[in-house]
Amino acid sequence: MKNRNFSIALLAMAMTTFMVSCSDDDVETVTVTETITETETVEVDSSLPVGDLTVARSGNLTAESGTPTEGLVELGVDTEDSNFVHFSDDFMTELGTGTVGIFLSTSETFTADPGNGNPDLMLIGNVQDNGERYIKLDATPDAKYTHIILWCATANIPFGNVALN
Repeated sequence: MKNRNFSIALLAMAMTTFMVSCSDDDVETVTVTETITETETVEVDSSLPVGDLTVARSGNLTAESGTPTEGLVELGVDTEDSNFVHFSDDFMTELGTGTVGIFLSTSETFTADPGNGNPDLMLIGNVQDNGERYIKLDATPDAKYTHIILWCATANIPFGNVALN
């Protein structure tokens, strides 16, 4: 009989524990707070100088072939030793024929010699609009290049040149 009473008591206790633990009174609310740290990605435009541009040579464009070409042009190096040609914000030329080629030259005259690899010219870019622009050069230009020429291949005429002093 003692075992039977003990078994009933044990069963009653187990039922009470089960009922109490399954009731809604024991529900615990947990609040999770999450901290999000945002990382901003800054993209560096490698076609622009880093830091200040130290100007080695410069000059003002001379208009040619009746174009309104004008503006300051500078040849220099940035703080990471990259070479650039800089056309100032007052740069302007004729753009009615499309793009205009920008050449480093050994003189103010466009002297094409494609059979010999154009030893007196080096194409460095194209003008597609007026205003300030930087042209990053692959290497320091040879000292033989004393001028920059704006050449319109469509019309086969120069639009302007500048002596770099």
